[in-house]
Parts: sequence; C-alpha cells; structure tokens
Amino acid sequence: MPHNARASLIAVDWGTTSARAYRLDGQGNVLDSRNAPLGVSQVAGGRFAEALSSLLGDWDGEKVPRIASGMIGSRQGWVEAPYLDCPAPLNALAEAIARTPGDRLHVVPGLRTRDGNGTPDVMRGEETQVVGAVGRTRTPLVVVLPGTHSKWVCVEDGRIVDFVTYMTGELWHVLLQHSILGRLAVATPPAATTTPAFERGMARGQGTGSFMHDIFGARTHVLMGELAGEEVGEWLSGLLIAREIRNARQWAQRRGYDGARVRLVGDDALVARYVTALSAADVSVERADSRAAAFGLWQIAVEAGLVHPISDRT
Repeated sequence: MPHNARASLIAVDWGTTSARAYRLDGQGNVLDSRNAPLGVSQVAGGRFAEALSSLLGDWDGEKVPRIASGMIGSRQGWVEAPYLDCPAPLNALAEAIARTPGDRLHVVPGLRTRDGNGTPDVMRGEETQVVGAVGRTRTPLVVVLPGTHSKWVCVEDGRIVDFVTYMTGELWHVLLQHSILGRLAVATPPAATTTPAFERGMARGQGTGSFMHDIFGARTHVLMGELAGEEVGEWLSGLLIAREIRNARQWAQRRGYDGARVRLVGDDALVARYVTALSAADVSVERADSRAAAFGLWQIAVEAGLVHPISDRT
C-alpha cells in the first residue's frame, strides 16, 4: 500500500532493545512499518517522548491515536501499565490501558499467572502478539512465541487462559558465554538453516535424560572428538529447544490442551529452528502472520474505542 495512504492508528511494538512502529489504515491493514534500536534499555534519561518522535520520523505529525505494547509499559519504561490476571479477555486488556503524560501514547497492560506451585509468571508484549495471531477464535489453541524468554500460551473463547515461560534463548547465551560449556566452543555466526549438530542436540533434548547432566555433553562431546568447537552452539541450541518443547507439551496437556498442535508467532531464523524441532517432535505447526503485534494492537485499540473501523461506520 502507498506510504501516503491515510492512517487511522500508529501501533508500536516497543521492547527492551528495539522498537517497531506500524501505520494502519481504517480497516486494520498495515500500510507501512519501520524499526529502530530504541528499546527501553537504549533510551537514556527516560527521554521516551524524544525516542518516539525519532522512531516515527515524518509520521510524528499525523493526528491519529497511538498505542504500544511491550517493555515500554514496565517499571523501566515510559509509564507502568498493570499486570492483569489470567484468564484475560480482550476487553480486559482494553479497559486497563495506561496513558503517558499528555496522552501521547496508550500502553497495553501485561499479564500474570501462577503455576501449580504458586510461582508467578509474567509477560509484556506477547499478549498483544497472541491477540493478533488468533483473533477472536473460540477453539482451544496453543500459541508458541520463541525468543530470549519463550512463551507457550493457552487461548480459548477469545481469552488468554494461561501461559508458561522458558528462558531458552537467554540460557543458551549464558551457558556459552559464562560457563565451562563454552570453553571449547568456537564462535561462529548463527546458521541460516539447521545443521547436523543442531539435529544431534535436538535428538538428545527429546530424550528422557536429566537436563543438568545432558547439557554437559556440550563439553564432553568435544573432548571425545565427537563434536567440533564450531558445532557446540548448534548442538546446545538443539538440546535446549527440544527440551523446552518436550516440557511445554506436557504442561499444555496437563492444562487440557492439545500439545501436538500449535500456532507459531515470529519470522526470524530462531522460528525456523522451532519449526524443525516441533516437526521432529510430531507437533503440527501453523504459522501466524509475522505482523501479529500490529494486528493485536489494532484489535485492542478498537475494543478500547480509540479507533472505529471503516466497515463499522455509517
């Protein structure tokens, strides 16, 4: 669509390290997008208003509502938006929107839950991606959002019922950079596609072994000449992702959901790894639109009355 088409909403997926902005028309279609390394951790002195103007550039003069989700609503962000308890329907997210000074930006709240042992879990930003990925579907569904902190989310009747977080991406980085497992590793750029080393690690992760023991294989396989230093990161990635999938499927099934069928959100190389690992675990994968955050922000903005879809106008 042409850049000069009229926008009805500007939506921002504002995370820790980067921010992506979208212009949407009166029917919720994405007209254009742009991103910048202006995440919450990159904005000095709380100058979020300046960061927003920089991100939007020539869009900044458009007199349309603006809505955002993600870490911009955290304690370290522009304004702290509340955590809502699960189950959380769409209208609850809309009703709890926070506003920055001068109403420059409307900020979507995060969600919280507790596991069976009472340990709390939280999300910020992923709830909006889930809304955009599933729409108003009433069929029970499991949504997977790979990342530094991967989320598995149970959705039903238009509500986010429950979720669980796995620190898979961060753990991979910590183990390689700050543990003995990385001592024999040789740093290499991330592979564009999965490798034999990834698949070997994945096979180990699918097994029933003890995680604390299994990860030591990232060192011992090298010592025994069975793994090259350049393959350590790939092997460990396969093990961690496969073990996440195994545990998360069990979690979903305990919650009464079909862990053998998921909708996957994302569009980067990491998501491709999850597709491989999920398929190897006999999990049916359906890909969500990579712009799920934009579509989720649109739905929340409509529910909150910030915008009125053209199709609803008389």
